[in-house]
Formats: sequence, structure tokens, C-alpha cells
Amino acid sequence: GYFSKEKIYCQNLCYLAKLFLDHKTLYYDVDLFLFYVLCTVDERGYHVVGYFSKEKCSEEGYNLACILTFPQFQRKGYGKVLIAFSYELSKLESKVGTPERPLSDLGLLSYRSYWTRVLLNIIKKRKGTISIKDLSEMTAIKTDDIITTLQHHNLIQYQKGQHVLYANPKVVEQLLKEVGSGCNIDSDKLVWTPYNAEKDYVGYRG
Repeated sequence: GYFSKEKIYCQNLCYLAKLFLDHKTLYYDVDLFLFYVLCTVDERGYHVVGYFSKEKCSEEGYNLACILTFPQFQRKGYGKVLIAFSYELSKLESKVGTPERPLSDLGLLSYRSYWTRVLLNIIKKRKGTISIKDLSEMTAIKTDDIITTLQHHNLIQYQKGQHVLYANPKVVEQLLKEVGSGCNIDSDKLVWTPYNAEKDYVGYRG
């Protein structure tokens, strides 16, 4: 993978991220992570606007370890692209994912916006009942993140040992307006193979 070919490049990305993320912990051993770098392209070449890293094998089910959009490119929707992309990878892996904690204040806002937009768009179109588990399977969003997001918007109550969804259509519409448009990743155009630890180990041993 790219991480093994360009180890110093990936380390330098981590150093740059440390400049802008107070909670960022530096790992010198970047071999434990996969790096996904987002670029713009013009006549002068490729320009990095942001990236996210992801543990190759996460026991906690994290689908993202660190995310950063460089300051000069913020507020242009690139963070939305990176978050949406991380969940598309989880869907292809048939796994439920969640970002590594702690999240920065900006990170929490970005994720809550993403979760709200994705979940409420499904709820808005859904006829009949839908469970938290259904939402998780459809979106690859962890159930805990679904519950806290819906609780944040007062759309869920705990009754008789289970969570019950109360989604007034007008409230849903208003919340969707507030979070704005998102980024839809066309998974049909995504050329990607899930990480294979066994294959990587064989390659490492030569």
C-alpha cells in the first residue's frame, strides 16, 4: 500500500496535522495505519487539501483515526467528502464504523452534521417503522452514534426498555435544512480492496 512505499510522506502528514489538532497524538509507526489523501488537481499538479488515517486492524471498530482539512481549504465541503468516504469504505467492508475518540470540537460538529443528514434523509423517506439496528445496517454508522445523534435533536425517547423514535416530519425538514447539503460518494466508481492483514504479513516477510 501507499503507506509502506511513502512512509516519510505519511509521517509528515501526521506532523502537519499536529500543528492544527490539539488532541492529535503522534505515532511514529505509521505502518499501523492506512492513509487516504484528498487532492485538488490543476495545470500545476496535485495539491493536498486534507486526509484521514485509519487503523489497519481496529479492535474497537474505528473506521477513522485522524481527519484533517488544511485551514486554507476549510469550509469548502472537503471534510464532508472525507467523512462520507470513510463510511463508504466501511460499507464495502460490511462493517459498522465510528471515528476514534476524542473528537475535536470541529470534528464533533462535522460528524454530527453528517450523521444527522444521513439518518434523517432515510427516516424522511421511510414508510412504516424502522429500528436503530436497521439504520445502522443501512448506513454503517454505529448504533451508539445513531442514538446520541437522535437524542441530541430530541427525536428519540427511552420507553419500556427500548428506544422509540419520534420524528415529526416538519422537525425533520427543519433539521435537514440546518445541516445543509452533503456529499454523496458514488460507490460504483470506487475502486478499492479492503485491507488484508494476512496478505500484508506475507508481503512484509518477503
